[in-house]
Amino acid sequence: MPELDDGVKKALVEYVNAVNEADLNRSPEALGRVGDEEHRFRLEKRTHALRRREAVQSARPRRGEIRARVVRWSEREKEAFVDLQLRIVRACGAGRDAYTEERIERERIRLVPFGGVWRLDRAEPLGDERSSASVMAYGAAGEWQVAPSVPFIPARDGYALWLSADPGAQAVPWANPYGGTAARSAPYDREAAAAYAEAWWDKGNPAYETFEVNCTNYVSQCLFAGGAPMNYTGKRESGWWYHGQSGDQERWSYSWAVANSLQHYLSQPRPAGLRATRVERPEQLSPGDVICYDWDGNGQYRHNTIVTAATPEGMPLVNANTVPSRHRYWDYRDSYAWTENTRYRFYRIEALL
Repeated sequence: MPELDDGVKKALVEYVNAVNEADLNRSPEALGRVGDEEHRFRLEKRTHALRRREAVQSARPRRGEIRARVVRWSEREKEAFVDLQLRIVRACGAGRDAYTEERIERERIRLVPFGGVWRLDRAEPLGDERSSASVMAYGAAGEWQVAPSVPFIPARDGYALWLSADPGAQAVPWANPYGGTAARSAPYDREAAAAYAEAWWDKGNPAYETFEVNCTNYVSQCLFAGGAPMNYTGKRESGWWYHGQSGDQERWSYSWAVANSLQHYLSQPRPAGLRATRVERPEQLSPGDVICYDWDGNGQYRHNTIVTAATPEGMPLVNANTVPSRHRYWDYRDSYAWTENTRYRFYRIEALL
């Protein structure tokens, strides 16, 4: 497989360094080196939002890095397209109060030659929490060079559901997972839900389908790992259940995989099964609880996360998918999806009776 041009590599390094410097120092000035005006505005908007958060919360990172990996590329004489995976690591706090945030973002970069060097012409987030659709035109699929180390998650066969919080352990099936709400009385196992969230935040469990927009599928898996019994109705618009895929037929409820549908399901009272209580403040949440995100304040919830830890001040840290995230500060001001109109709903998962 041919190597990337050295000039392209240099331009990518300069771009990643500029983003890292601006993010760590909350310094929009560093973004002057980002040639795409639209993307520079996105980055500056994120920087200002984080500055406002830190005026009231001590969540500013003390150190960090961005580990960039080229996933695939297409290089021509007058342009180059590169898909980057950026693993962003931020150390916050100090001593026993320190914690580490991680997230994995993907971007598509277009570079063009200018004055004898390659320069970034456009950068577009891929798979962000608002939308996974890509609108940038690029070379035909056959022109991409695909890095062989990139993992591929195949669709699973059959319908047996296998669970394991440890990705290295042998999975164990849950008996009769599709027989309706389980007839058992047990408290919600918050530790098990959080352990599953920690194990699978940056990879797909091959026991399940992995979607391009995977946030709610991931949160549902975590709730199920914590003992939440499926409510199997066989109807996609009701219950909360997963039955895999048969050919072209998707066999799971909307509430299992669609953000707004899970939010609606959690908001409804029920005598048994997966039940939740809406609370008013994020600090009322514990590991295993759920936060729902309405980016535009219009009542449509388009993202979900699960609480896995807390800051020293007791504010939630969350894990999520679509943009894989671990111990991310709950308010998501570091997301391109966040707006001034963003609204949240906080759900405390109750005992499962």
